[in-house]
Amino acid sequence: MADTAHADVNALPFERAIEELESIVKRLEGGQVPLEESVAIYERGEALKRRCEELLSQAEARVNKIVRDSSGKAAGTEPLDVG
Repeated sequence: MADTAHADVNALPFERAIEELESIVKRLEGGQVPLEESVAIYERGEALKRRCEELLSQAEARVNKIVRDSSGKAAGTEPLDVG
């Protein structure tokens, strides 16, 4: 069953994954979730966190920086230097 839960996490768009992750954090911070359920939703939260990181990394790889020529006109693009 855990494999199925992680498989469906891998299909979530970023917005849905982050929304669910925020919901899990609120529930855990509230302290009203039984231990067994806390462990289960924590594990799902970890999977959601990995999904969000993966999607952000993919988006970052697609971002390009505009290169300007000496007159200030756009001359093309190059990979964004994130370092």
